[in-house]
Amino acid sequence: MLTKEFHEVISHEGVVSIVSWATVEPHVVNTWNSYLIIPGDKTILIPAAGMRKTQANAEVNSRVKLTVGSKEAQGKKMGRGFLIEGNAEFLQSGPLFDQMKAKCPFTSRVLVVTVSSIEKTL
Repeated sequence: MLTKEFHEVISHEGVVSIVSWATVEPHVVNTWNSYLIIPGDKTILIPAAGMRKTQANAEVNSRVKLTVGSKEAQGKKMGRGFLIEGNAEFLQSGPLFDQMKAKCPFTSRVLVVTVSSIEKTL
C-alpha cells in the first residue's frame, strides 16, 4: 500500500499534516517527513511530544487523515504529495515506541497510523 513513490517523497524533507476530529471541528497538527518511521506496508509511526488534542480526538474517533509531500520529490510539475487515511493509536511503551524514541528522543508517545487508503495528490 505504501508505495515506492511514497517512500521517495518522505525521503525528502517536507511537512506532514495530521487531521483528527471527534464530535466538533477538525484539528490539524504538523510534523516533518524526516521524523516518520515506516515499519510495514500499512503502518506509519509519528513522534508525539505534544499532540494532546489529536490523542483526545483519537480516543473518540480513531480516523485520521494525513498529507505528506515534498517539492524536492519530482512529480509532473511541482513535487509530489499524498493524502493518507487510516486509524490512529497512541502508544507509550513497547517495541514501536522504543523504535521511535531511539530516532526522536523528544517523543513522549508514538502515534501509530494504520493506513486504509493512499491517494497521490501532487
